[in-house]
Amino acid sequence: MNDTAEKTRNGAPTMTGERADLLALLAKARHFLRFTVRDLTDDQARRRTTTSELCLGGLIKHVTSCERSWVDFIVEGPSAMPDFNAMTQEDLKRHAEDFLLLPDETLEGVLAAYDETARRTEELIAALPDLDAAQPLPKAPWFDEDASWSARLVLMHVAAETFQHAGHADIIRESLDGAKSMG
Repeated sequence: MNDTAEKTRNGAPTMTGERADLLALLAKARHFLRFTVRDLTDDQARRRTTTSELCLGGLIKHVTSCERSWVDFIVEGPSAMPDFNAMTQEDLKRHAEDFLLLPDETLEGVLAAYDETARRTEELIAALPDLDAAQPLPKAPWFDEDASWSARLVLMHVAAETFQHAGHADIIRESLDGAKSMG
């Protein structure tokens, strides 16, 4: 596949080919997730509207954390990920807090962290020498033993997870105030 960086009129590089497609897919997924929190206060972004523990601000935090971890994985391999088989109660508590907008956190702050993570991911996609470069997956009950993922598959996984959580966010937002992302 031919991925090239072309120069736009203002001199900034533009990705083409598969890399551009991956960036577009991630941008669309991020747009849908971000759109669900438009015009909300911190208290609204913190509110649970279903029987689930999920809230809108927490979903943004979780997706940010996951994307950051997977991008680290592309570069560093499984050492960038936790040992899922050895998680302690404290680890599990921290993981659960990933899904909450804590009292000392703001929606603006988690969106800024999400933007920074997205920027870093986009820079990595542009700079990766080979999307086929693979790393062994970390040990976890949900991964096949001795499996590995290419950078391409990791990026598609990040997009899929973002789309999935955008759907969760849409349900939470509609339950909150009737606003919908589509329809």
